Amino acid sequence: MPQERKQTVLDAFFKLKEQGTSVRTEVIAGITTFLTMAYIIFVNPEILSTTGMDRNAVFVATCLAAALGSLIMGLVARWPIGMAPGMGLNAFFAFTVVATMGFTWQQALGAVFISGCIFLLLTVTGVRSWLIAGIPHSMRSAIAAGIGLFLGIIALKSSGIVVASPATLVTLGSLKETGTLLAILGFFIIAALDVLKVRGAILIGILVITALSIALGVSKFGGVISMPPSILPTFLQLDLVGAMHAGLVHVILVFVLVEVFDATGTLIGVAKRAGLIQPDKPNRLGRALLADSSAILAGSLLGTSSTTAYVESVSGVQAGGRTGLTAIVIAILFLAALFFSPLAGSVPVYATAPALLYVACLMMRELLEVEWDDITEAAPAALTALMMPFTYSIANGLAFGFISYCALKTLTGRPGQVHLATWLVAALFVVRFAFFAGG
Repeated sequence: MPQERKQTVLDAFFKLKEQGTSVRTEVIAGITTFLTMAYIIFVNPEILSTTGMDRNAVFVATCLAAALGSLIMGLVARWPIGMAPGMGLNAFFAFTVVATMGFTWQQALGAVFISGCIFLLLTVTGVRSWLIAGIPHSMRSAIAAGIGLFLGIIALKSSGIVVASPATLVTLGSLKETGTLLAILGFFIIAALDVLKVRGAILIGILVITALSIALGVSKFGGVISMPPSILPTFLQLDLVGAMHAGLVHVILVFVLVEVFDATGTLIGVAKRAGLIQPDKPNRLGRALLADSSAILAGSLLGTSSTTAYVESVSGVQAGGRTGLTAIVIAILFLAALFFSPLAGSVPVYATAPALLYVACLMMRELLEVEWDDITEAAPAALTALMMPFTYSIANGLAFGFISYCALKTLTGRPGQVHLATWLVAALFVVRFAFFAGG
């Protein structure tokens, strides 16, 4: 009887029967999605710890931000979508804002918090829809592909496949190093497993290379399970006053733009696959975006870069997930992951680099969406994608893309094709180059 009552309550809240699903199906879908996105609990601490942030604290912040974000998504939007710190912006946070521009990680967290506030405001006021409608489709595709290239060069560099060269800027590294060979093997394992439709291919690849690395003495084994480490080194450590620095204005702009495009694109894509968005019918996209922006704020307070919806949620949808119960299951599993901090600490860069490289490859397919037959669309898109890895900055890629888009449309007599939102973003980047040097 209590079991039946529990199912009745869940059915009433999540409308399981109406969506043609069941508790069992939603649980399986949640486990499926978790397995496909769990790699972030190993990759995110590896990336953010390069800024000086405590790796164990970042691990806890990553798990909690993912759990909290997924919980909000499940309860508020009631959509089967998992949330976690996003790939791309975590690299921008660490390697551009902190390593290249010289800001502290506390200031960077402050910038993430402010971007979350702006995203929340844009969502509540409806400006987000105007902004999305105003950005050319080719540019949106190029941004995703450019972030993929950015992740790619980071992965190649950290694994030793690509190294610095005074003569040619970059060159091929030594392919005789154990760590480099492990990274290459890891990439092939992940790619092969994914092609064979094995759930959690990226996670399996990371764990296999970690085991091999420990066996070969490349890295040390720290254990598997323990009580969660302290989050205090990163909890509420954001520097809001420092984030108000003029040099961080364009960084906040980049965070907002990528968060808006990434979140909107992922949410709409997954929801359509699940049949949750249908023409002329009410949907919960507004609530989902509200959940997304709230998760960004929570993540910055916990001590991690921008939290976003994960496109890997499609795997859960394919497994039958249709409601927020799937997201609740994902949240519970991320909380359970807190007890695996020793394992996370044992994962070497050679195990996370192939995961980064594979995600980069997947993001590159966005270039198919660019209108290559129209040079006023293609050239800005190409510049956007190319400038991100070659200047080691997502911000510079966006700047060159938006400015060149407006310039080419104007010079070819088609300024009327440029939406006001695009003009506005381009103008902000021009001001940035004119008055704020560096970065």
